[in-house]
Amino acid sequence: MGRLAPRTLRGRLSLIALTTAALLMTILTVVFNTMVDRHLQHQADDELRTRADAVATTVDTNGSRVRVLETANDQLLDTNVWIYTGTHLLEQPTPAAADSPLTRAAARLAAQGSRACATVHAVRPRSVRLCSRPVSGRHAAMVVTALDLAPYRNSADTLLLGSLVLDAVMLICTYALTRLSVGRALRPVRAMTEQATEWSAVAAVDRFGVEKHPAELAALGDSLDALLDRIRAVLRHEQQLTGELSHELRTPLTRIIMELDWWRGRPRSTEETRASHQVIAEATQSMLTICDTLLNDARENARNPSTVPGTTGVVPVLRRLAQQLDAPHQVKAAVEASCPELEAGVTPALLERIVSPLLANAVRYARSRVTVSVHRRPGSVVIDVVDDGPGVPETFAGELFQPGRRADATDGHDGAGLGLPLARRLARAVGGEVSYDPGHTPGARFTVTLPAG
Repeated sequence: MGRLAPRTLRGRLSLIALTTAALLMTILTVVFNTMVDRHLQHQADDELRTRADAVATTVDTNGSRVRVLETANDQLLDTNVWIYTGTHLLEQPTPAAADSPLTRAAARLAAQGSRACATVHAVRPRSVRLCSRPVSGRHAAMVVTALDLAPYRNSADTLLLGSLVLDAVMLICTYALTRLSVGRALRPVRAMTEQATEWSAVAAVDRFGVEKHPAELAALGDSLDALLDRIRAVLRHEQQLTGELSHELRTPLTRIIMELDWWRGRPRSTEETRASHQVIAEATQSMLTICDTLLNDARENARNPSTVPGTTGVVPVLRRLAQQLDAPHQVKAAVEASCPELEAGVTPALLERIVSPLLANAVRYARSRVTVSVHRRPGSVVIDVVDDGPGVPETFAGELFQPGRRADATDGHDGAGLGLPLARRLARAVGGEVSYDPGHTPGARFTVTLPAG
């Protein structure tokens, strides 16, 4: 049955409407024809009783015996009429035989002695209706009249055939009108689908809204708008990721190409070859760091961490990060908290992604100590990362959070200049902020502000 069902919504709705209309019309047709049959039978009974009353006026039951009075032109009145006195048949239709089915049926009705009607199914005519009427007087008499039901049956059959034809026409019209109506009703949906497909392919800024559509399609328009927004964000993020990868990988790739060209230009000593290998290894490691940083950020954005509900205990996460730091032996990291139970309204993974670049930079440039302090403000949690290193050059402070920028690319430290921009971008995505305090000396202080849990 599932294979026979239409695949389109238009076809299914049309089939449902057709089935419902067929069921309703079948019920109405049966009820109508039943009422017609009963009405025609009542008409036949009324005619038989009228004829029986007329015949009863010709039966004299007040004398010494029952007599049938003869009147002029009574041939029509005597047609299909039986008159009984008791069980004795006084008069019957001329063509009727004594043992015919109609005569036997008339005798049974007369024997009942009261008004009654019955239908006799004979070969010719097919159906005959008989009704009896007692005649009051000195002697008992019964009048039985008969009527051929063929005209009434023909009328009923004609009405049945006409109702079936009308039902067929109505069903065809219902199916056609339903398909037409459903097609017109679904036309806006088809148009919205085509527009959504077209807009999603080019990341258009057009949206459906709810003003131009009926109330039934407003929810669909909102859903499609949200879907288009997500598609546009994914395309924008894909373009951003591609641009960042191509930009950041260009520098280490250029170093590798230059070293290979320099190494192949003329014979090199073992020490020079080892130095070239070291440069290539450092550039390769830099490329790996760039790819890991950007791909991790892409995965986090794909999961939409800014909308993932949850709270995180801040102090345990910071202590775990401090223990996992690959810090030089002379640099000590400490976590200070005004309240160990402070919670931020972000997930643990997102908190790590925001704070990790700040801790890594602090450990990289610190001379002896890195301090991470946590305290509460109204509606937020503040994390300060402070180191006692040389700090950020004043001329570079304005470019600190620009992707791919470093104050000194030849300072001997690994880094692609992406950690701080990513930390700020993730913090802002959840309603927070990452900022730098240019007035702090000595060293550098970065502040992370996140919504409270």
